[in-house]
Amino acid sequence: MKAPYFIETLARNGDVLHRHQVNGLPIRLGRGYDNDFIVDDAHMAPRHAVIEPDSEGRLELRDLGTKNGIVHRGKRHASIMLTGDTVVRMGHTTLRLRGADFPVPSEVIDRTMHAWEGFVPGLAGMLLIGLAALFTVWINDTQSFQPSRYLQALAYAVAGGLVWGGMWAFANRLFGRHARLGRHLFVLGCGLAAITLYKVVSSIIAYAYSMEWLSLYGSHVFIAVLAGTIYFHLRTVKPYQRRHFMISCAVLAVLGSGLVLIANFQRSGKVADQLYMPLVLPPDVRVSRDHGVDEFMDDVGKMKQELDAERLKKAEDEGE
Repeated sequence: MKAPYFIETLARNGDVLHRHQVNGLPIRLGRGYDNDFIVDDAHMAPRHAVIEPDSEGRLELRDLGTKNGIVHRGKRHASIMLTGDTVVRMGHTTLRLRGADFPVPSEVIDRTMHAWEGFVPGLAGMLLIGLAALFTVWINDTQSFQPSRYLQALAYAVAGGLVWGGMWAFANRLFGRHARLGRHLFVLGCGLAAITLYKVVSSIIAYAYSMEWLSLYGSHVFIAVLAGTIYFHLRTVKPYQRRHFMISCAVLAVLGSGLVLIANFQRSGKVADQLYMPLVLPPDVRVSRDHGVDEFMDDVGKMKQELDAERLKKAEDEGE
């Protein structure tokens, strides 16, 4: 490790809060003004520690007999050898020492999409959230028109969207330095729009073409969209961990779908979500052939014959 040396004050997530250059050894650390590196921390002693070379030329951080000492990886040390990656805590301050020859990786590709931040994506997200809420109320409304129902749904949706986006923005500020509230609102709005669109389109296709399975397993699509929404929230916070986030969200989606299947089977004996269409649609939407009452009664008669045959066979077996 070559001079000059740089003492870095670290945040809890590992980000560098402050970097101070020291040209030579030894380096005295503490709260007192006669130190080479002054730390404004009441839990550090006026003369807390010193960094100096040992007999082999390696840099050693040595405690000067303080009450709180030097902590590395949860254990207190009287002295510790320093490399460029050694992180120590003295009092409530986390520090690291690096020399001018410490290698740094090359720059990473900027995937932040700076052009899509701020007011525009936030407004677009809030519009999507509001439209999804209003459309959901309208498509399920079977009563006379009452503006209060729509206004109430809009207010709840906007408030919920702001709370959800605010929590992700706080995490973004904590772990990614920037809040990016607008981006998180847009991600949420896209997720709600996707769920609403699937609900309407799947219900229409299922009713028109007798593809009931599209509506019977809609909860799994909801879980998949939710997992995708969380994935893009996480990508906004940490753009460079795509693979880890993708695997984690996929595992959560599979676990969620499995729990839904188990719950459905325990409740009704079937893995499907429901036995009816979620939307009321006019008969003109139907494309598949309708089945009349006579055909239904014929099916019931065939079912009755099969049940009677099974009942008769069971009675004969018991008689033997």
